[in-house]
Amino acid sequence: MKIKKGKSSLFQITIYNKQVIFLLLMLMGITYNTFAQLKISTVLCENKINPAGVALQKIRFGWELTSMENAQYQTAYQLVIASSKENLQAGNYDVYNSDIVKSGHSVLVEYAGNPLHAAQIYFWKLQVWDKKNIASGWCDDQQFITGLFSEKDWSAARWIGYEQLNDAMRVAPGIHEPFAETLGNKCIQRPVVPLFRKTFAIKKKVKKALLFVTGLGQYELSINGTKTGTAFLAPGWTYFDKTVLYNTFDVTQHLVQGKNALGVIVGNGFYNINRERYFKVVSAFGMPAMICRLKIMYEDGATEDIISDASWKTSPSPITYSSIYGGEDYDARLEQTGWNTPLFDDTKWMQSLQVKPPLGKLLPELDYPVTLMDSFAVKKIIHPSSNVLLFDFGQNVSGIVRLKVRGHKGQVIKLIPAELINKNQMANQVATGNPYYFTYTLKSDKAEIWQPEFTYYGFRYVQVEGAVVNTSGNSLSLPIIEQLTSLHNRNANPVNGSFECSNPLFNRIYTLINWAIKSNMQSVITDCPHREKLSWLEQDYLMGNSIHYNNDIYHLYRKLVYDLMDAQYAEGFVPDIAPEFVVFEGGFLDSPEWGSSAVILPWQLYEWYGDKDILQTAYAMAKKYVDYLQTKSTGHILSHGLGDWFDYGPNQPGEAQLTPKAVTATSIYYYDAVLVSKMAKVLNEKNDEEKYRQLAASIRQSFNKQFFNGKTKVYSTGSQTAMAMPLSVGLVDEKNKKAVLNNLVDSIYAGNKALTAGDIGFHFLVKALDEGGASQLIFDMNNRDDVPGYGFQLKKGATALTESWQGLEDVSNNHLMLGHIMEWFYSGLAGISQEEGSVAFQKIKIRPQPVGDISSAKGSFHSPYGWITTDWKKDKNSFSLHIQIPVNASANIYLPSSVSSKIYKNKILVADKFIKKNKGISQISVPSGEYFLEVK
Repeated sequence: MKIKKGKSSLFQITIYNKQVIFLLLMLMGITYNTFAQLKISTVLCENKINPAGVALQKIRFGWELTSMENAQYQTAYQLVIASSKENLQAGNYDVYNSDIVKSGHSVLVEYAGNPLHAAQIYFWKLQVWDKKNIASGWCDDQQFITGLFSEKDWSAARWIGYEQLNDAMRVAPGIHEPFAETLGNKCIQRPVVPLFRKTFAIKKKVKKALLFVTGLGQYELSINGTKTGTAFLAPGWTYFDKTVLYNTFDVTQHLVQGKNALGVIVGNGFYNINRERYFKVVSAFGMPAMICRLKIMYEDGATEDIISDASWKTSPSPITYSSIYGGEDYDARLEQTGWNTPLFDDTKWMQSLQVKPPLGKLLPELDYPVTLMDSFAVKKIIHPSSNVLLFDFGQNVSGIVRLKVRGHKGQVIKLIPAELINKNQMANQVATGNPYYFTYTLKSDKAEIWQPEFTYYGFRYVQVEGAVVNTSGNSLSLPIIEQLTSLHNRNANPVNGSFECSNPLFNRIYTLINWAIKSNMQSVITDCPHREKLSWLEQDYLMGNSIHYNNDIYHLYRKLVYDLMDAQYAEGFVPDIAPEFVVFEGGFLDSPEWGSSAVILPWQLYEWYGDKDILQTAYAMAKKYVDYLQTKSTGHILSHGLGDWFDYGPNQPGEAQLTPKAVTATSIYYYDAVLVSKMAKVLNEKNDEEKYRQLAASIRQSFNKQFFNGKTKVYSTGSQTAMAMPLSVGLVDEKNKKAVLNNLVDSIYAGNKALTAGDIGFHFLVKALDEGGASQLIFDMNNRDDVPGYGFQLKKGATALTESWQGLEDVSNNHLMLGHIMEWFYSGLAGISQEEGSVAFQKIKIRPQPVGDISSAKGSFHSPYGWITTDWKKDKNSFSLHIQIPVNASANIYLPSSVSSKIYKNKILVADKFIKKNKGISQISVPSGEYFLEVK
């Protein structure tokens, strides 16, 4: 039996092979009904497998189903929970038993039982029934761990530190770099990066051990010398005066009979940024500190807690300087071997201080951690000058380095990362934050390995000073670098999709944008991994679909929504960044195209994942923001903000050049009002639904009166953004849509098909052309390298998407904000999207668009119901499409055709009565399953 390979073919077995399997089963005496049963392929609690830190109520469960049979669906389910694995396996469901629930619901199914207990492991499983009421059988046993949600839950654990920050030296929120000198002597002190340790004895057999821990800014914990978890830069960063995240681990396997040791190192992160080297922001929420509770449950039923308190010991670490913006210094001579193991002598260490806790509420981190996800070996070594080496890793990424070096005690190596090099082939940090570097001081004559712990940067190159790569000509006896590796860090969420097509340039563009996505997908969505590291909000929703097609961002975007709620001001406006580590001025503080994430992100989560809970949670914020915009408007027109940031015009890129700010600000204001009305409808807030519907209508009327020329059918300046945004958000009257679209298309062709729309406008331009049936123009504008755009950047040597269409050297060369064509690769070329009004991709739209010279394309996307895949090919006489639709979902398929075309489904001619034809498109509908379609 031939099974197709590849990410997009998790369950793709050809139609013919299905027939063979069916015949074999019949010959073996296995009934068709048995063959047709559903299989539970994935089970989730809070959209994760075996999550930790789960709430005590309003928990949601979900599952994905597969079947060898087309048109299969769930008719019922049963979900059970027990307090132990033994109880679960014995059928003693002592926590919850849903009994048989007649429902096809399989996404975010809410727990209906009694509130659970904190710091407990619960075990669960489920079974489902198919369309013939045949049970699937139970899935494998699952578990989840509940978190801590009150001070009592922390069992007297205290925040401890090496030193305390004087209240008078506190700086929160932070200060922007140009104004740092106004701080006097604040944020000058270099915080100690401390080590903490605690020993304890275990004399009885351990049944389970749960650890709850955090450190600010970031921490790393080990038990008996072994690191716990895989995180790099844990926990995720928040505005610490509002929210502090902690992590939850099952550490049963880490503990031993006898003496044990907990070891923790805590770095600065965004919690304390001093005024050394480069800094975008300076802040001092406090000095590095930590809190933890280790709950040990013994086989005899007893429970013991090991908590952070003044009994812990502390000492400075070998990290002598650490800054999220400036780099890190490490002196290996200061290492204390075995400091995190039970037998280490800590008599010279000082007692930990009980320090003032951060102001923010302790909450479990439910997002995936930031982790070191990839590595790159050196591609080339350049010698730009004596005693200076330049290592080229070939790929611009967010990350750190791993150094393996041999030299002599006390020798110092300096490593300067950079995404570009200058004409002298030296590191160029002009646009990315300067100076940023690492230093490493050797401890011996043996080979040593080191990598930074609490910082990262965006780079392709590393300039090394004070070392060589071989012994020849080493008259100064400099250290010898045996290996240097680039380590890429990003949010560890699962990959959600794939795309490729027959056009090599488009495949390269996909990779270019994907590296920008991966480099800026941390515990927030950053715009660049070096200079800023801040979550500028416009890209969160403008690039949202593009990121979502590539990665499972459910938890990341829920976290962003909570960041937005923390950042909202009393008067209702939401700043341009969240967490708001620094208060900017002017449009950088309050721009409608940025703050509108407060409305759009919750709605995107609802559309993508079916998360009604986040709509309820964020509803007050969204309403308050739209109400604020109303107070800022004059006659329903907004005119403040940054506008179409970095559009391509005659001047240096920055604030909008080609489109009045009032066009973009008022367009997004209208869209916000529409979405709040939709939210109100979902939440059954009927008065609000009508209120915001009427507000949207008034904005629409004012907008068209001010910006639309009824004679020429042109909006405002007629720029790409001015024409596309009204089309995309629904401001154009139905009778004028065709004329406006035609004018937009004609103007682009007249302008040599060059890109001019910026950060805000290009998203809406792609959307307007795609939905208007003008994907050929999207192809024409981007299938080139002779004008600023994606191909132009690649031609200049870019390996990640750059900040400017021109790929300028004096701005970032690893930037997220202009990657909107990624969404079209999936929804347009691969043809995977969902129908208007669909939630969680339950009603799928398959609409491949064979434009230009593209003769084939394929894509995969992991929806909440399972994998959706497409694979199409065309030649002069036919078009073929192979698709997979998950169980509990269905699809409308839109095929390119002519009046005389014949449509075949799985080799059988489709009768005309099942086909809807309109302007060269034939539409057919299919339930779940695998289909091979041909247009002849």
